[in-house]
Amino acid sequence: MKTPSATISKGRPWTGKDTNMHSTVTAGATATFRLGGDVTIKRLGFGAMRLPTQGFRGPARDPEAGRQVLRRAVELGVNHIDTADFYRSGDGTVRANVLIREALQPYKPGLVVATKVGPIIGPNGPYQAEASDMKRLVEDNLESLGVKRLDLVYLRIGMLAVPHGESLAERFEVLAMLREQGLIRHLGLSNVDPDHLKEARAIAPVAAVQNNFHIGKREDVGMLEVCAANEIAFVPYFPLGGGMTDIGSDRLARVAVRHGATVRQIALAWLLNLSPVALAIPGTGSLAHLLENVAAQSIRLTTTDLVELV
Repeated sequence: MKTPSATISKGRPWTGKDTNMHSTVTAGATATFRLGGDVTIKRLGFGAMRLPTQGFRGPARDPEAGRQVLRRAVELGVNHIDTADFYRSGDGTVRANVLIREALQPYKPGLVVATKVGPIIGPNGPYQAEASDMKRLVEDNLESLGVKRLDLVYLRIGMLAVPHGESLAERFEVLAMLREQGLIRHLGLSNVDPDHLKEARAIAPVAAVQNNFHIGKREDVGMLEVCAANEIAFVPYFPLGGGMTDIGSDRLARVAVRHGATVRQIALAWLLNLSPVALAIPGTGSLAHLLENVAAQSIRLTTTDLVELV
């Protein structure tokens, strides 16, 4: 199996050069979505998971490089950043939320920072928080981001697999209470199935769902359809496979060559083409990859392209 980088090289190599990028291809070129019916965000955002470390809980990356990526993303018009207080290096010295606060505070009007609560990183690895932990986790995010109200908080349940049949009511009820108290603007769910969504919506409005979904992993298309029917944002995590799935294929490579693009860019363009409620939050700690990702929104896939990518 080819590595993603080897597959990407079949398309036009991305140089990382910022020639006229700010004036010609910015996040403003893409369509927007009304999150929760009252917050306008651009459909191509930025995921902060890779800012503290290259992999999961690996060695710390240069924090200044992360701050530069964040500033450049906002300069390019990105107004939706996805993060979590548990996004941090293995030694805990570099934290995504702290980098966001340091790089972007005072926050630009209209910038939406979404975070998530649920997993707790303990000395023996991650485990799931209980309802009694929710308030503290929300307060940790408020403090690390330096805000008085969080724009969007996802309740993340399970680890990698969706925990079918597991109730989320007690945990979500606490978040709904914190929303009523003004600490949270909108609520979301992550790693859930339609039954979880139904259970949560009986408690409080759900503005967004974040599940593992990309061009090489489409099992959750039914959840996307449920979200579309209810005007709920569908925000795939790992929109490019998360380093665990090779999204490359001969079909993707052929479409990439036709557009003078990379496979990564075509995968993002495909995702944005799926539905008006589909958002993309590709993450990177590299300025070159940031520019590559932002440029993907200018790609207009043809009917021939989409048929080939089915």
